[in-house]
Amino acid sequence: MIFPAPTPRLVLRAWREEDLGTFTAMNADPRVMEYFPAPLAPEQSAEFMERIREEFSTEGFGLYAVERREDGELLGYTGLHRVTFTGMKDKIEIGWRLRAEFWDQGYATEAAQACVALAAKLGIEELVAFTTVTNLRSQRVMQKLGMELLCEFDHPALPEGHPLRRHVLYLIGTEK
Repeated sequence: MIFPAPTPRLVLRAWREEDLGTFTAMNADPRVMEYFPAPLAPEQSAEFMERIREEFSTEGFGLYAVERREDGELLGYTGLHRVTFTGMKDKIEIGWRLRAEFWDQGYATEAAQACVALAAKLGIEELVAFTTVTNLRSQRVMQKLGMELLCEFDHPALPEGHPLRRHVLYLIGTEK
């Protein structure tokens, strides 16, 4: 398992058993999950954490726990993930999810910048990111990273007519 370099305020690290409670609460928060189909139930968060661990063992990278250096507080996650749905299969996505109380403080951008640098070290030439067209907060992070808007698309996992189906796709080359 390879980790991004620490940032001035953050450490991106492996998940610990004691993180599950905070992770579960974050994924159950309707504010955090506003642009996802639904908040996650506790068992869904546990399954999600297990999938994160499996991806680390198969890929060597994944979604890292984001910890604030000054006090060890778990803020959420940021990392790299192999996209599995049709149309983007095998692209590497950069993504993030932070607890609501840590929004608008630059943490997502700071952690994501460390992951872009890691991707470059790993020889990953480009990263994608996508979100609903209405998730302007996440799009701002993408823009701050220097990502370029490529297009809008309908997310294949969401049914026709679903209010979150329309997404934007951003791209960055790791040489930037």
